[in-house]
Amino acid sequence: MRYVRMPIEVESPEEYGYGNIRHNLSESSVADRTIGGLGLAVPDLTLLYGEHRGSERLRALIAEDAPGLSADDVLVTGGAATALFIISTSLLGAGDHLVVIRPNYATNIETPRAIGCDISFIDLAFENGFRIDLAALEAAITPRTRFISVTCPHNPTGVSMPEVDLRSLVGIAAKHGCYLLVDETYRDLCYDVPLPLAASLGSHVISVSSLSKAYGIPGIRIGWLITSDPKLQELFLAAKEQISICGSVVDEWIAEQVMERRHAILKPTLIEMKQRLARITEWMAGEELLEWVPPQGGVVCFPRMRADPPGGTEGFYRRLLEQHGTYVGPGHWFEMPDSYFRLGYGWPERDSLEAGLEGISRALRD
Repeated sequence: MRYVRMPIEVESPEEYGYGNIRHNLSESSVADRTIGGLGLAVPDLTLLYGEHRGSERLRALIAEDAPGLSADDVLVTGGAATALFIISTSLLGAGDHLVVIRPNYATNIETPRAIGCDISFIDLAFENGFRIDLAALEAAITPRTRFISVTCPHNPTGVSMPEVDLRSLVGIAAKHGCYLLVDETYRDLCYDVPLPLAASLGSHVISVSSLSKAYGIPGIRIGWLITSDPKLQELFLAAKEQISICGSVVDEWIAEQVMERRHAILKPTLIEMKQRLARITEWMAGEELLEWVPPQGGVVCFPRMRADPPGGTEGFYRRLLEQHGTYVGPGHWFEMPDSYFRLGYGWPERDSLEAGLEGISRALRD
């Protein structure tokens, strides 16, 4: 493994310093919650080694909305990032091949690179509404292909694939004898009818998710992977045991409380995020220097500059931060040109969001 720090982490707001940013529009989650804000008082828990797979109650709660799945199909991990790491290091070796839909979350690219894998990228096109070219994807599969990697709803665009495309991906992977990895961290923040939980569509499909984005609790580091293949579950459990043995009993207790009330927690969140998306839509309609593909889920979008701003993109990002105190996620975080940027509208306070939008408009013209 040859690790290289990812730009999205090197330049993350927590690394740059939250105190150096007035209007943080780079985040990809809803606002961070507190223990008190969730109405929780952590009991006097025994700080023992927990169940290696994750607490049975938590795993049952994760699986309960998915037809045909049970607690036995869920492995709780230290955030979705650890789930993705477990999957890559368990299934891939040097010289193996995978197909990655790009843009994609950086871990889905950098961990296979560190292993020494060959990667075929299927780049999503703005002009095609960031819809997956299924024919190009299938053509990229080789006998060495171990899995196909996709995020849905998509990070950083917020676009969600139609159900017919998801089912087509499931069929393509089955036809070629490879796995399908679906990072569906934003599935609970879908503004229409959510897609089926991907792992419920076949034993060769692996779902990954977490409580970080939709629930605003990345600090407890709770994620999971789901597969109905018992042999895969055993393989992934072996990887987890060698990485961390088990999770934190405190984190898993908090996660249980949140999952037990998840519908009550998500309802006002979805109402608020739909209102914010309406505001972003209004702003985009009046911002002639930008264009976008409207998102259908999550709390991010991926606008594109229609032309180079004064001083080029480098000048834009410098002005945006230094003069307007606003931070967004530049395109290179996702191996895209910096004429694109990820705009997160779920994390900041409303007044800060407004100030950040104004800052973007000004920085495009200064």
